[in-house]
Amino acid sequence: MLGLSDMEWAIVGLSLKVSLVAVLATLPIAYALAWLLARRNFPGRLVLDALVHLPLVVPPVVTGWLLLILFGRSGPIGGWLENSFGLTLVFNWTGAALAAAVMALPLMVRAMRLSIEAVDRRLVGAARTLGASPWRAFVTITLPLSMPGIAAGAMLGFARSLGEFGATITFASNIVGETRTLPLAIYSGLQLPGAEEQVARLAIISILLSLAALLASEVLVRRSAGGRAHVL
Repeated sequence: MLGLSDMEWAIVGLSLKVSLVAVLATLPIAYALAWLLARRNFPGRLVLDALVHLPLVVPPVVTGWLLLILFGRSGPIGGWLENSFGLTLVFNWTGAALAAAVMALPLMVRAMRLSIEAVDRRLVGAARTLGASPWRAFVTITLPLSMPGIAAGAMLGFARSLGEFGATITFASNIVGETRTLPLAIYSGLQLPGAEEQVARLAIISILLSLAALLASEVLVRRSAGGRAHVL
């Protein structure tokens, strides 16, 4: 396919691994935040909403710098993880996954929140009057009906993770075979004379993967809207 070399296949594989881990690790956190913002009013709600969406508006390099401060070896969280569990995130593929997860979180929360808000609260109220506990009403009503939003958010997060560059190179660096994902490999190729063909191949792969994820997200959103219209 496109005549990729072994090294280029390794870059693609690492990008897919980083993006998949980022989405899976972020999924429960994103859904919890989406549910909290959609269903609860509490002091500081607007502040939490702003913090969740902050990675969308600040330069990605700033996000990477903050991750470096918090999760670096001398950081409060990174130092504790290394001393307690021997887990090092900085300059590691897991660090690239963390950076991608942080950058993907706002898009995932947004898609899930819209899906949760679309669930009719009267259905939950009816279940409660019939004796269902809050947890049972959530598991049997809110969660299944918001599942298309969860899937759409996951696809958006995956596409965003595939394209993550600024926070990754700042926090995890650009290490061959360890943190060099597709965007970093394309950037590195642009710095080398005669690497135009490699850059083109990797760029095409990146576009195809991101396009597939976006199309899947759009299909899920439309199915969700169609399903709600059918119910109404």
